Amino acid sequence: MVVTITIIWNIVEAIVALAAGGAASSAALIGFGLDSIVEVLSAAAVAWQFAAPDPEQREKIALRVIAVSFFGLASYVSVDAILSLFGLREPEHAPVGIVMAALSLVVMPFLSWFERRTGRELGSASALADSKQTLICSYLSAALLVGLVLNSLLGWAWADSVAALVIAGFAIREGIEAWRGDACCAAPVAALTGEQDADRCDDDCCQVT
Repeated sequence: MVVTITIIWNIVEAIVALAAGGAASSAALIGFGLDSIVEVLSAAAVAWQFAAPDPEQREKIALRVIAVSFFGLASYVSVDAILSLFGLREPEHAPVGIVMAALSLVVMPFLSWFERRTGRELGSASALADSKQTLICSYLSAALLVGLVLNSLLGWAWADSVAALVIAGFAIREGIEAWRGDACCAAPVAALTGEQDADRCDDDCCQVT
């Protein structure tokens, strides 16, 4: 249920953000729209994993899909933001984007909490990674909202690019964590869900903060 809701919300969010971002030449909005597409891929990967008789066998692939999606997002958004900073693109006002970012800031924390609770109940690292990705989307909504408002009210075009780079930075970090999430310990799922003390890991990559 939560996966379906997340997919539907992010499809709508992606369509609105990409359309508004393209019209306003906003790197931040386009990046946010691409992040929504990554959210859809992530949720679909989790759904695909649990469609199998033995979901754990698909855990590694699901995590890899999530990680690669993050890296692709970060690469595109970084290039687009740098082009804007150098004046090759001039972002315009985007009132639709401001409304969408505000709505996302309200909806995403709830979806993340719901996904995280489900992931803990299922003992799934990929589901927990997806819940973190959804939570990150709420942080990105805040960054996007600030960037768009500053550009609209004060004419600070650079704020849009800075917001886009913040999105890219979060994407890189979460991509690395998703990539390492399935192999850093003997029992990564147990550590992530709290069933095993993370301090028992041989290294610190499983530390849950």
